[in-house]
Amino acid sequence: MPTFPRRVSCSHPPARPWRVLVGLLVSLLTVTLAACSSSGGDPFHESAATGTPSSRETPVPAPKGLTKADYLHPKGQYYGVATFHAPARATTDSATVAAGVHPRILEYYQSWNKPFSLGDFDLSYQQGALPLLTWEPYGTSRAADQPQYALKKIASGSFDRYIITFARQVKAAGRPILLRFAHEMNGDWYPWSEQNSGNAPGDYVKAWRHVHDLFDAVGSTQVIWVWSPNILRGTNGVQLQPLYPGDQYVDWIGIDGYGTGEKSARDVLQPTVDAVESFSGKPILLAETGSSTGPQQAEWTADLFRWLKSTPNVIGFVWFQHSQDEGGRYDYRFDIDPQNKAAYRQGLNALSLVPWPATDAKIHPNG
Repeated sequence: MPTFPRRVSCSHPPARPWRVLVGLLVSLLTVTLAACSSSGGDPFHESAATGTPSSRETPVPAPKGLTKADYLHPKGQYYGVATFHAPARATTDSATVAAGVHPRILEYYQSWNKPFSLGDFDLSYQQGALPLLTWEPYGTSRAADQPQYALKKIASGSFDRYIITFARQVKAAGRPILLRFAHEMNGDWYPWSEQNSGNAPGDYVKAWRHVHDLFDAVGSTQVIWVWSPNILRGTNGVQLQPLYPGDQYVDWIGIDGYGTGEKSARDVLQPTVDAVESFSGKPILLAETGSSTGPQQAEWTADLFRWLKSTPNVIGFVWFQHSQDEGGRYDYRFDIDPQNKAAYRQGLNALSLVPWPATDAKIHPNG
C-alpha cells in the first residue's frame, strides 16, 4: 500500500515465439534446482503465526480436489480481509468476531527476498479461506526506485531461478492460489512502475507475461492470476490498457481503491471499473479497499455494499484491516467506530456471499 490514497479487450495477445526457449531453460533449471529440495518436504517451509480459534465460528477447511475452475466464477460474492500478520489465526478470528462473518479470502504480502511459504498457504485453507498472495518484486527496501528490480531484468530472465523455484513450490502445494503480482503498477510509488527503476513503456506487460510463462512451463497452472491496478485517482492520468497483459494472462482484475473522506464509494470506484471494462470482461475483485475514519465513514461503507450489490461483474472485496501503525495511511479498521461497524455488518448480511466449499450450488447468506 502506498503512503497516499490507494489506489478494447486484449483477447489475442502477440504470439510467444520464445515459449520453446523458455521450456528448455526451465528444464535445465529444474534439474539444478532439484538439489535444493529436501526429501523430507519443502526446504523453504516457513512456520505461520497461530492463535486461538474463534468461539463465534469454526471455519470449515476447503476439501482437497477442487480446482482453479471451481473458484473462478463464484455463485455469490467473495468476502475477504487483509489483516496485519495475515493469515495468522488470531487476526482472522478478531476480524470474524467483529464482522460476524468469516472471510473466504485471506490476503497477505510477500517480497522477492522470501521463498514461497507453504505454511501460510496451508493456514489459509485450514481457516476455510482462499489464500491471496500479493507478490511484490522488490527486497527489503521500500524505495520507489530500485533498478536492481527493473522490469527489463524480470522479463529478460535475471530472476528466473527464483521465479521457477517459487512456481514449483506453488505447484507442489496442490491447490489454487490467488496470485497478485506487482500490484498498483499504474502508480508511481513502486519500483515496478514504468516511471521508475529505469523502466520504459511496455516493460510491465513483458515482465508479467514472462513470469506467467514460467509458471505455465513448470506446470503450475492452479494459479488464479489477479492483475491489480490502483484506482485512477492519484495516478497522474496513466492509462490502464497499455499495462494490461491480455485476457490470456489474467483471470481476475483486482482493483485497489480507498475512501479518504468521501461519502460515496461509487464515486471512488466506478470510474476505474468503467475503464477496465472498456477492454476486458474479466471478473473484478476489490483487492484492497477501506475508508478512513471520520463522520463520513459509515455512509461510505454503507454505499460500498449498495454498490457491490448493483455491480454484477464485481465478484467481491477484500477489506484492508490495518491501522496506521500497521501500514495504513489512515486507520482503515472497520470496527473502530461503532456506527461504521454496524454499517459493515449490515452490509455483509445483505450480500449473497460465496458458499463454502465454492462448488456448493446453494448460496448461503453470511457465507
